[in-house]
Amino acid sequence: MDSDTLDRIRSNDHHALSRVISEIEFNGQISDAFFHEVHSHANEALRIGITGPPGSGKSTLVDQLIQQIISDGKSVGVVAVDPTSPFTGGALLGDRVRMNHYIWDNNVFIRSMGSHGDLGGLARKAQDVGDLLAASGKDVVIFETVGVGQGEHDVAKAVDLTMVVLVPESGDEIQLMKAGLIEIADVFVVNKSDRDGAGRLAQSLKSILHAFNKKGKLEPPVFSTSADRNEGIGELYNGLNEFIQVMEDEGLMAQKQLDRHRKRVFNLVQDRLLREFWTQAKLNKLEESIHNLNSTNASPHEVAHSLLSAND
Repeated sequence: MDSDTLDRIRSNDHHALSRVISEIEFNGQISDAFFHEVHSHANEALRIGITGPPGSGKSTLVDQLIQQIISDGKSVGVVAVDPTSPFTGGALLGDRVRMNHYIWDNNVFIRSMGSHGDLGGLARKAQDVGDLLAASGKDVVIFETVGVGQGEHDVAKAVDLTMVVLVPESGDEIQLMKAGLIEIADVFVVNKSDRDGAGRLAQSLKSILHAFNKKGKLEPPVFSTSADRNEGIGELYNGLNEFIQVMEDEGLMAQKQLDRHRKRVFNLVQDRLLREFWTQAKLNKLEESIHNLNSTNASPHEVAHSLLSAND
């Protein structure tokens, strides 16, 4: 990448943004120097992760939040992260047609992004994309995940605030999901709250959150919305801004960003060491050692020790 590309991104050129995001997504070779330059322009945007089970109305909720953000005089970038593949046959942001009205709005950038099975690299890729969107001048960067496994935890590492969206039908799953959800969630939203059981779910969530809240962590607020009816969206947006202000006043936002930065450095070093370790000679040696499991007496630990001790 050259300086002209960075200049185009900084001038909010969406074509340049799309091209570089594709490079990131498909593991293109982008120099560290480019990301170093991007970083100096990428520290202002608020990064929000939105996850939850399929069918919880996340895409409609994101669409409504976009309206709130741009009505507030801010710009927004949205990345729909699919932790399986971008070629699943379904639209990643739900019905993408309903977002077409943003296509000519320079204050809104919407992009689907797949991991291609590389779950371990999902957080790294999402963070790199977040940097690009922030460098383009976006005030808010939203990551939406399908929320069915490791992907939601990876994206939670890439954002300042994680919002978990549930629906009344999720009530029976709360006991099974609560530990993992509470670990990553800063905010809960009970969407489709016009349905039966929505109030009961919201109250149950509040009780669980109060009981499981950890010292030094703000108790996640619970909001109720019906995104398809545009109900509760204004209250959610205002509530988010108030909660973010509390996080900043308590020093929790800065600490979270520092922790994210530290973990990101750790992961980048880990990724680089892995790439440098697996030379072709070591890959060949690995294949030789495991080509026939029925005839080998070497344990995985022995093979690993042999590879680690090899000089090539």
